[in-house]
Amino acid sequence: MEYADRIYGKVEISEPVILELLENPTLRRLKGVDQFGYLPAYAAAPAGGFPGGNLSRFEHSVGVFLLLRKYDAPLKEQIAGLLHDVSHTVFSHSTDYALRDGEDAAKQDHQDNVLDAFVKNSDIPVILSKYGLDVDYILDDKNFPLKEKNLPDLCADRIDYFLRDGVTFGIIDKISAGDFLDKLFVEKEIWFFSDFETARKCVDLFFTLNNKYYASFSPARMYASVGGCLKYAMERGYLAKSDLFTTDDAVVAKIKSHLDGDEKLKLLFARMNNEIGAINNPAGYDRRVLCKSRAVDPFFRDGEKLKRVSEVDVEWAAKLAEELKPKEYFVKFEK
Repeated sequence: MEYADRIYGKVEISEPVILELLENPTLRRLKGVDQFGYLPAYAAAPAGGFPGGNLSRFEHSVGVFLLLRKYDAPLKEQIAGLLHDVSHTVFSHSTDYALRDGEDAAKQDHQDNVLDAFVKNSDIPVILSKYGLDVDYILDDKNFPLKEKNLPDLCADRIDYFLRDGVTFGIIDKISAGDFLDKLFVEKEIWFFSDFETARKCVDLFFTLNNKYYASFSPARMYASVGGCLKYAMERGYLAKSDLFTTDDAVVAKIKSHLDGDEKLKLLFARMNNEIGAINNPAGYDRRVLCKSRAVDPFFRDGEKLKRVSEVDVEWAAKLAEELKPKEYFVKFEK
């Protein structure tokens, strides 16, 4: 099977277990889950919003697999990378704000918390067992240090989404993404760059993505509007929790089917579709939103040693801890 990826180009995939998983409906559902949330809520949002679009959780999941494959990670780790987002709910992290509030929502980890149960209730374990693979082993992040690490470290998940998002948003081009990969290496389960300059560019790109997109007012507005609409729809019985594990379009269709006769749902759906303006107003707001803030402190080679950027750049060392704190917004809708 030849697969065309916007970051890694055309690649041939021949491993039977990977091919079977790629065709499995449980994984393919992610083609209907937007990587950033709900397109109408962010594409035209005030203060710039998110450019681009047409990026699904499926594409990112395959990207993590391809990156691990490119760097010769074990097949089990490649599979774990492919499956790492399979439990993601509709509208991506917007759902966290339908189910939780405050710092709990800002963790944006609902999909991680339900991953084990979701996978074990699917037909994925049958596929894995067919190829002699244990589902519990695949689901345990401790087995796969290249795939997953905590911030501010780099990991396959983080590397793929910062390159993919950077290209999608037009912050870097494909050539620049390739330059990052050309200078990216793995040693003793640590991702690192070949030189300080490239590692510092990675820090800068991540900083731009975080402050313009991941943790700006635009996603806060989206989380408030989409989360509010989903929460109300579930409280009214228009949506079941199981609907959160379908697709964005399926949930929108269900909400639309209940608009007639429910003025509050109409209002919330209008907010969700960016038909009603919003501002950041601490003096009077409809919802306080904490956005997860992301920052990296990658390793680079300095002679015989691996060092972090913060060990050399004192300015970044001083900013890093503050940058990792959630960003706070007070979303006030016009109505």
